[in-house]
Amino acid sequence: MKDSKIINERLRGILPDDDVLSQCIHCGMCLAVCPTYELTKLERSSPRGRIKLIKSVARGEIEMTKTFSYEMNFCLDCQACETACPAGVKYGSMVEAARVELVSAGFISPAGRLIKRFTLGYLFKSHGRLKAASRLLYFYQKSLKRFLHASGILRFIFPKLAEIDKLSPSVSKVFSDDIIPEIDNPAGEIKYKTAFLSGCLMNVMFAEMNIDTVEVLKKIGCQVITPKGQVCCGSLHAHNGDFDTARELAKKNLDIFSKFEFDFMVSNSAGCGAFMKEYGHLFKDDPVYAEKAEKFSERVKDLTEFMVLVKKEIHFGELKENITYHDACHLAHTQKVVNQPRELFDEIPGLTHVPLEESTWCCGSAGTYNIVQYEASMQILKRKMENIRATGAEIVLTGNPGCYQQLKYGAEKFGVNVKVEHPATLFNKSLDKSKK
Repeated sequence: MKDSKIINERLRGILPDDDVLSQCIHCGMCLAVCPTYELTKLERSSPRGRIKLIKSVARGEIEMTKTFSYEMNFCLDCQACETACPAGVKYGSMVEAARVELVSAGFISPAGRLIKRFTLGYLFKSHGRLKAASRLLYFYQKSLKRFLHASGILRFIFPKLAEIDKLSPSVSKVFSDDIIPEIDNPAGEIKYKTAFLSGCLMNVMFAEMNIDTVEVLKKIGCQVITPKGQVCCGSLHAHNGDFDTARELAKKNLDIFSKFEFDFMVSNSAGCGAFMKEYGHLFKDDPVYAEKAEKFSERVKDLTEFMVLVKKEIHFGELKENITYHDACHLAHTQKVVNQPRELFDEIPGLTHVPLEESTWCCGSAGTYNIVQYEASMQILKRKMENIRATGAEIVLTGNPGCYQQLKYGAEKFGVNVKVEHPATLFNKSLDKSKK
C-alpha cells in the first residue's frame, strides 16, 4: 500500500474543492432513491454516508481502508442521488475520483489489475484488437458455450461463472462498422448532417442497434457520418478510474471527428453519450483541446433528444405494440433525458405505452457491477423485473446496451414474458410503416 499521507494529498488534488464537498447538507433526500441503501439500510452505503467517508479520507481524518474501498465499489454510480439532491451535489465525480485513488493505493487484487490492464488498457484501446477478440468469443458462444451449458459441466465445476457467463451479450455475426459506410446519405434531401459513434461494445455486440439507428437518421433526412478511424469514447476507462487512457481516447475521437462537418453528434448508448457530453469539462484546462472539446460536447445528443429537436421532419407509421420504458441511469440522471423518449412514443399511432413503476430506478447492470457485485445486482434486478411484469407489456425499451443485456437476462432468470428492445428498433419499424 502507498503511504496514506500521499494518498490523502492526491485525493484532495482530484476531488472538487472544499466548497463543493461541503455542498452536501445531509438532508437525506438521496436515501429514498439509493439502491444500495435500500438493500442494507446502512448509512455508509448511502450517498451522504459515502460523501462523509470521502471527505474524511481526503482531509486525513481517517485512513483509506478495505471498508472504504468496499463502499466506493458497492456504489452503482447510478447518480439517482444527483437527480434527487436539492443542493446540486455532483456525487458521481466524487465517487469516481475516490475509485481512481483506490486503484493507485493498491486496493485491487493482482488478478483484477491484470484483467483491467488487458481489457481496458489493451483490447478497448484498439478497434482492431477488440474485433479480433470478439470473433474468438463469437466462435466460443456458437460452439463451446452451448456444450458447456447444455452438458452442465460449467455449472458443476464453476457454478458462479456459469451464471455470469449467461450475462455476457452475444457477439454480432457482422460488426456494424463493416456495414455502415463512412458517409451514408438519405434517399432524399439532406436536412441535417449528423455524426455517429459506432462505439466499442455497441459495434461488436449490438450491431443491429447501430444499424437501426443509422436507418432512423437517414429516414428523417440525415446524412450520417461514421468515421472509420474512431475509437472507444473512453467512458469505460473513466468509470474504472483510468482517466489517462480516457483522455487519450477522447483526444483521438476529437481529432477524427473534427475532420468532418456536422450539426449534431448522435449517440444511441446512454453511457457513451453522457461521457462525450463531458469532453468539454475533461479538457477545460487543456490549451490545445479545450475549445475543440467544448464545441464537440455542445453538439452531442442522445438519439431521442435529437429526434425531438427535429420532430417536424418525422412521420411515424402505425405500430400496434404494447410497450413500457426503462430509463437508463446515464440517460435520465446524468444527461437528464427523461421526457423525450416518452414524447416520441406518444407520436406513434397505435402504440400502447404503459408507464413503468420506478422507471428511473437502476436495473443493477452498472457496467461490470452485475459481475463483481452479482448478488446485490440480482436483488436490484428482481425488483425491476417485477415492476416490468406488472405492466403486462410485450416489449420493454431501454437506451443503453448494459441495461438491455441486464433486462434480457432478468426476463429469463425471473420468468418475465417480455422482449427487450432499443428505442431505435421501435422507431425504425414505425418509420418503415410511414405513409408520407
